Amino acid sequence: MINNFQDLIGGPIIEEDAEFIPLMSSEDEEQMNNEAFPEQLPILPLRNTVLFPGVVIPITVGRDKSIRLIKDANKGNRTIGVVAQLNDAEEDPKFDQLYKVGTIAHILKMLRMPDGNTTVILQGKRRFQLGQETQHDPYMKATITPFPDEQPAKNDKEFAAVISSVKDLALKIVANNPQIPQEAQFAIKNIESPGFLVNFISSNLTATSAEKQGILEVGNLKDRATEVLKQLTKEFQMLELKNQIQSKVKIDIDKQQREYFLHQQMKTIQEELGGNPMEQETQELKTRAQNKNWPKNVAETFQKEISKLERMNPNAAEYSVQMNYLELLLDLPWNEMTKDHFDLRKAEKILNRDHYGLDKVKERILEHLAVLKLKGDMKKAPILCLYGPPGVGKTSLGKSIAESLGRKYVRMSLGGLKDESEVRGHRKTYIGAMPGRILQNIKKSGSSNPVFVLDEIDKVGNDWHGDPSSALLEVLDPEQNNAFYDNYVELDYDLSNVMFIATANSLATIQPALRDRLEIIEVTGYTTEEKLEIAKQHLLPKQMDDHGIKKSQMTLTESVLEYIIENYTRESGVRGLEKLIGKMVRYAAKNIAMRKRYKVKPAIEDLQKILGPAHEKDRYQGNDVAGVVTGLAWTPVGGDILFVETSLSKGKGKLTLTGNLGDVMKESAAIAVEYLRAHGSDFGIDPQLFDYWNVHIHVPEGATPKDGPSAGITILTAIASAFTQRKVKKNLAMTGEITLRGRVLAVGGIREKILAAKRAGIKEIILCEENRKDVEEIKQEYLKGLTFHYVESMGDVVRHALLKEKVKSPVEVKLPDEVILKKVN
Repeated sequence: MINNFQDLIGGPIIEEDAEFIPLMSSEDEEQMNNEAFPEQLPILPLRNTVLFPGVVIPITVGRDKSIRLIKDANKGNRTIGVVAQLNDAEEDPKFDQLYKVGTIAHILKMLRMPDGNTTVILQGKRRFQLGQETQHDPYMKATITPFPDEQPAKNDKEFAAVISSVKDLALKIVANNPQIPQEAQFAIKNIESPGFLVNFISSNLTATSAEKQGILEVGNLKDRATEVLKQLTKEFQMLELKNQIQSKVKIDIDKQQREYFLHQQMKTIQEELGGNPMEQETQELKTRAQNKNWPKNVAETFQKEISKLERMNPNAAEYSVQMNYLELLLDLPWNEMTKDHFDLRKAEKILNRDHYGLDKVKERILEHLAVLKLKGDMKKAPILCLYGPPGVGKTSLGKSIAESLGRKYVRMSLGGLKDESEVRGHRKTYIGAMPGRILQNIKKSGSSNPVFVLDEIDKVGNDWHGDPSSALLEVLDPEQNNAFYDNYVELDYDLSNVMFIATANSLATIQPALRDRLEIIEVTGYTTEEKLEIAKQHLLPKQMDDHGIKKSQMTLTESVLEYIIENYTRESGVRGLEKLIGKMVRYAAKNIAMRKRYKVKPAIEDLQKILGPAHEKDRYQGNDVAGVVTGLAWTPVGGDILFVETSLSKGKGKLTLTGNLGDVMKESAAIAVEYLRAHGSDFGIDPQLFDYWNVHIHVPEGATPKDGPSAGITILTAIASAFTQRKVKKNLAMTGEITLRGRVLAVGGIREKILAAKRAGIKEIILCEENRKDVEEIKQEYLKGLTFHYVESMGDVVRHALLKEKVKSPVEVKLPDEVILKKVN
């Protein structure tokens, strides 16, 4: 039932002296039916409204024809015909566009409203049937005939029951619908006439005007009452269902709802002050998208996602996620690339300016750039991997390449990376989701073709979160990275124009499939001469500039720098050297700031005061003791020397190994012992001695793990020296792997090992013949003062390493007397 009930029975818009009766009795209805029936009436078409006999309704008149009709009728007998339109949207309905059944209406009051509209209060009288149109202008007139009205018998119990049900159901609807004023119950209870009750309730139904017109056209009152009962039943069921739903979802206003209402109020205030900030943000995104150069599928995705954003509640958690996603799409440089400058002469100058030495590495980089210049793209270009000890300039090489090409430079550290999502990103559904670090760095660079350094690729880990090195396979594979899929972006991104450069300290920990995609360029350690030049050209000027020291305030001579390099550093690179030079510069800065006197040109004697005591160098320890041989080793921080010590004691031929040795090194020791046991006579050793003497092999610095096959010839030489008590040649070191047949095999890290030998004062080095090519690749000035002996078998090693001369106070290594007697007998 509708809400304007007061208007229908007499509300505040009607004055007290209004000439109408809100509620009609049976006598009033009988009197009304006995009134004279006119033959012709002016016809007022109604939109969305049906007038029933006896019912009073207000009508707002807007059409010029209707206003003219009301004014003329109000001056006359105030009687008009009211008919509903077939089409409510029709502004000027014709005669054939009206229903054929209408209601005679009496004008009770005509009011001029404050807004200028005319409102007329009508009361329905009797139903009629339209005849012929007699006038069209200035308003419609037509002939009418009475509409048959069949009344039920006075003692019809069924009709009485229907009327009773209609009244009860109407009262229930009024009681259960808070939108209907409770005064309606009083009105319904006081209606005595069954006909007026049916008409009154019909007028107040929530049915459409077509449904109400259908009720009006029912001639039999009993049938009309039954139709009203059906409509009331349907309305009551809908009201009950609505109340049930509301009772289920009704909850008290909690904190979240309170915040929502406060946000809505803030939103309204912001709109009053100057627009909705959410709409402004959305419009800014759309404006940025118009100028964006991106693939068609990305543009379509953006439009779809921003439409979704506009439909979202700004206070919802998903709103910020959606906003972040759209901003990322706009921030990514989809088809934005810097122009390459393939000036190889300039590239060579930049590489030489920033890095001293590393000639092979620079040559390979220039070759790579030359291929890019000729080919014009990065498709199927190999991924460079700069491999070498720390501090030799691997990462800074990438920066120099970027500068020489005119590309942006980004660096991503992979050290300790364990989660695959760090590479591929998280799905948007997760709280705190973000794109992978690959696309984050691409976004930061602002270009789709930067030089991208993947630092410490050998230190990528893996755990139950996944294997990041497997995710990197797609990134570094030229066949796949043109459609790199990030879980957050959910769109393919083209990485084929990115120049990836990886760096590593060790190749052993790189996944084989990943290593297969890399072109390894070994960046070896620096010699003392190279470190000296780097310190003069790069490190010292940089530190002085960083600390605000002028050239006139600090001078380090070549001899001082060389002393620092040889006595204070033990590294292949120059990172530690840079820290020491920084300490020297800070010494000057402190004295300048405190206005103290200091040496502008410190001497070697002053270094202990400034830098502290020098490191104890790994120096050659002499050849006075049998069984002690100097070996050469490779470590992640460069080359080093190690001493293999062998001691013999009477026993049953037990082999003991100490010094924190790895499995491979232990195997080398076992091979050396077994080879000498089998071929001892070739070196003047009785093979039976191995059954009566225990051999103990020790490599000092037990806290440092040691492994690898390159100490094989060193161990065998030490054992041979111990059993023969012959001196080892002075200032000699060696490196090489051995086999059970006595062959010497090549090993790696030759450059680092040679540099370590020079630092330790070694003069002669024994290497495998196959390592000759590695030595020849090193500049001759770095090999000055060294003599190399290239060998193929252990016989060659012993011949070069052991002198005929025995050590002072040699230990007598012989068989037990009883064994000797047995041999004699």
